Amino acid sequence: MSDDNNKDVIVIVDDKPTNLGVLFDFLTDSGFKVLVAQDGESAIQKVEYAHPDLILLDVMMPGIDGFETCRRLKANPSTQDIPVIFMTALSETVDKVKGFSLGAVDYVTKPVQQEEVRARVTLHLTIRNLQKKLQEQNLQLQKAEEKYRSIFENATEGIFQATPEGRYITANPALARIFGYFSPEILMNEITDIGKQLYVEPMRRDDLVTLMNREDTLSDFESQVNRRDGSVIWISENIRTVRDAKGQLLYYEGSVTDITERKQSEVALRLARKRAELLLLNILPQPIAERLKRGQRTLAESFEDVTVLFADLVDFTKFSAQTSPTELVELLNVIFSKFDRLAEQHGIEKIKTIGDAYMVVAGLPMPRRDHASAIAQMALDMQDAIAQLNLDLDKSFRLRIGIHSGPVVAGVIGIRKFSYDLWGDTVNIASRMESQGLPGFIQVSATTYELLRDRYLFEERSPIQVKGKGEMVTYLLTSRKSED
Repeated sequence: MSDDNNKDVIVIVDDKPTNLGVLFDFLTDSGFKVLVAQDGESAIQKVEYAHPDLILLDVMMPGIDGFETCRRLKANPSTQDIPVIFMTALSETVDKVKGFSLGAVDYVTKPVQQEEVRARVTLHLTIRNLQKKLQEQNLQLQKAEEKYRSIFENATEGIFQATPEGRYITANPALARIFGYFSPEILMNEITDIGKQLYVEPMRRDDLVTLMNREDTLSDFESQVNRRDGSVIWISENIRTVRDAKGQLLYYEGSVTDITERKQSEVALRLARKRAELLLLNILPQPIAERLKRGQRTLAESFEDVTVLFADLVDFTKFSAQTSPTELVELLNVIFSKFDRLAEQHGIEKIKTIGDAYMVVAGLPMPRRDHASAIAQMALDMQDAIAQLNLDLDKSFRLRIGIHSGPVVAGVIGIRKFSYDLWGDTVNIASRMESQGLPGFIQVSATTYELLRDRYLFEERSPIQVKGKGEMVTYLLTSRKSED
């Protein structure tokens, strides 16, 4: 039997019992624990009681609508961190922007597609779980750092006096313990040359003496030293010179602190920060990630000249129904990994994958003049990659690719659960170029064709009806022109 306590909890809010039933059955079968509500008021009560991992929220409802429900949830400290995905039949960009401004992390358009719902739910639950792990790691590191700092600040310091020639004149028990000796007397008898016997670096004592002759005082001089048992530790020294009335050097005196644990903590902290940065770079483009790390929170920009590509595996839904989940995920991973490497090779930004669909863009976050050409070459290489994969795996996959160029708005969705996405007519047309294209072909708009016609070969299609745009002339990209 499955353990419901280990399942992610999803609350579905919709005033239509039919919609609730379909989504309840689908998400329950997908391994989630599902709760339902038919209006905003009961949804708020259920969320406050159950504290789910994610909320699927319908926009159009009687009473308080989805926007107001989201606003109240985000105003409540106990529920404000729960990611909200809107379910909406509204197609106006302003309504989507309103949803994001209220704190939603994503949206799905009605009538909902089950695979899209699962993909978006899985994505945002994955991001939420990763960020929880990061928060736990950061908390553990913070506790470790506080522990080591406390040990460092409260440790009993070693006190010494030493001759210019390198012998200890006096030493306290703490110094003996730091260097691994049973008593100060044994320490002073056995160490007859500090530079050769203690310091790991052969010239470290000479460096210290040079600095002392120039400054007379030295603070936080860090070195690695050998203990009596042969182990190596890090120490920090604060030293001053003691001179006679004529200015002649008599001896050095100072304190020694064992900072080995602090050094280890610093190394662990650096490694943890590096892991956190790598995780952030897997979610966001590097320039965007850097701006987030610097504390910038509003990340939305307009880009006038970009090219967007959508790709979809033809008949993959039918194939997935005949394939085990494990094999399906492994196959998608192989395909999308190839595409990811191509995107990196061409300097193109991957935006997201939704089920078996793949979306990339050229010309942002760093603008480039050859954005259309980069995407065109990426599309041709994707077709070649699928053809090679079919040979290697004895499959017959076909890609349907759509491309359009123009302006977009790009930005980071969410406050804590980051996702970088694009909006605008250019994105919609690129999506239409793919959905109304031909299996195995690359369909581009007339705008993109004009940018590429001098360097690539095309076949003009008969005008097609594009939803929301009417009749459009499109072209099929076939190959790059010969440079002969």
